[in-house]
Amino acid sequence: MTTDTHALPAALGGTPAFPDGLPLTRVRVPDRAALLERLGSVLDSGQLTNGRTVAELEEAAAKLLDVPHAVAVSNCTAGLMLVLQAAGVGDGRPVVMPGFTFSATAHAAHWAGGTPLFAEAREQDVTLDPEDAAAVLATADRPAALMATHVYGTPCQVERLQEVADAAGVPLVYDSAHGFGSVRRGVPVGNFGYAEVFSMSPTKVAVAGEGGLVATHDAELAQRLRHARDYGNPGDYDTLFPGLNARMSELHAAVGLNWLAGLPERVAHRGALVAEFGAATAGLPGLRLALPEAGDTSTFKDLTLMLDADAFGLSALRLADALRAEGIDSRRYFHPPVHRQRAYAHLGQAEALPRTDRLAASVLTVPLWSQMDAATVRRIADAVVRIQPYAERLRGD
Repeated sequence: MTTDTHALPAALGGTPAFPDGLPLTRVRVPDRAALLERLGSVLDSGQLTNGRTVAELEEAAAKLLDVPHAVAVSNCTAGLMLVLQAAGVGDGRPVVMPGFTFSATAHAAHWAGGTPLFAEAREQDVTLDPEDAAAVLATADRPAALMATHVYGTPCQVERLQEVADAAGVPLVYDSAHGFGSVRRGVPVGNFGYAEVFSMSPTKVAVAGEGGLVATHDAELAQRLRHARDYGNPGDYDTLFPGLNARMSELHAAVGLNWLAGLPERVAHRGALVAEFGAATAGLPGLRLALPEAGDTSTFKDLTLMLDADAFGLSALRLADALRAEGIDSRRYFHPPVHRQRAYAHLGQAEALPRTDRLAASVLTVPLWSQMDAATVRRIADAVVRIQPYAERLRGD
């Protein structure tokens, strides 16, 4: 009997799905001619910081997000640090946050003078569990703030989280790094909590090269952040408080403006690609996708698989190995979760979040780009479908 090598996974001698490789992300600048013209105008102006282009980006972002204030910063982490400083975090007081998030969420709290205190993720969508956050806040000694993350662009349970924060008497700050373009029950992400902080790094859906945006309804906070990003300088060099050099350059703002054009259409396209992947993998045992609630919109900054290793037959790590043989890049966002990372081992919370540990062990992010076509998504899905029946052989059992 002749074996069909096209049906076999590449790890077992079959033909790779992507012989030339498929990276996790691939940035393609939209409307390059318009961007070059805008960059030329910035260079001709001779003003590379504190200029008109940053203000234009802030105005465009505020309009897209339907918020009164958007403040551009050098990156999302700096924005989080400055927001937490403004919220009064300090003196080592606890800042309650998910363990299932990028490390920058915790880093920002640490640099603002707080102590991360971790809470569980929701089973459904790996965003912060409001009920566990409430329980952690109730036992914390003088908590300073509650932080939540719109993981992969999936909107949090913002209504319940606000109730939890209000009951504890603490500000609610969102790490919205993934969320520019997400919508919760008809309201754009950016409208919730004390402030929401977005990333515009190259892996995001809205890109400035490097950069971030803080969205808020609080005019006083917005004004403070404009000083804070410039060392705390109100303009006369008599600094009001210890700020940062967290300005976004005019050049980065020009890139960001270019990416904001057509953002809703790109978000919709990414959602359609995820739906395509879901349809192509429907029925596979032990596999589900990290998806938002019905009626919500995710940017799908990441297309993330969640594996029940017993039912699927392979762990996330083993599936990553099999996909690598197919030429498909992947990442385990977020593994290890932050409470398990060496940077926070001194807090003694490594054993505190069993559900988060299980969920973090199950996740695997596969390639998704705004310019990707449906045929490419189907090829990724087909590779996963082809791998699963051979799970036992791939495990070497």
